[in-house]
Amino acid sequence: MPGGVSGGEDRRSGAGECAGPILVPSLMESSMSRRIALSLAAGLVVLGGAGAGAFALAHAGEQAPTLAGSTARYTAPDGDREGSLSFVTDVTAGSGVRSVKVLAWPEDSSLAEKELTPSDMAAAERADCTPSGKDTVRCSYTVKVTGADAASSPRGRWHVAVLATAQDGTSTLDPEAADFTVR
Repeated sequence: MPGGVSGGEDRRSGAGECAGPILVPSLMESSMSRRIALSLAAGLVVLGGAGAGAFALAHAGEQAPTLAGSTARYTAPDGDREGSLSFVTDVTAGSGVRSVKVLAWPEDSSLAEKELTPSDMAAAERADCTPSGKDTVRCSYTVKVTGADAASSPRGRWHVAVLATAQDGTSTLDPEAADFTVR
């Protein structure tokens, strides 16, 4: 786009493209816990219908966070003006949201060859989150992009990975929460 500015792309909606590169942290190039089914079944048999209802309530409180409306917007540096990458998502967790970490990564990288894990996200930067509903927060992340960052970043499709962790310790990792194209 002229001036190096273009809209973001929510991979779920297929909207927009971006122009210009960003820098991925070099560290990145290198679940909800499960319950024992037998003890659950035994508990349901002993407690009957009331036990099933109690389990449903307990299970609902331990569900992993959900992400919605994730979008990324990239503005390329132009002359003396710095560019930026902005990402926004809504996160819902019944126990509350403890943290949201964000990482932009190029599709043509070693991360595409392996499955991204929560431990890969340990050094990712935190998004800023503000309440936007009963159990929902709106999280945003913005990073400046210098001319040097842009010059050294790969061209092509990029993804934004998000790790959302709830207060109860459950987490959700979406390795491709939003996409954009760097030209």
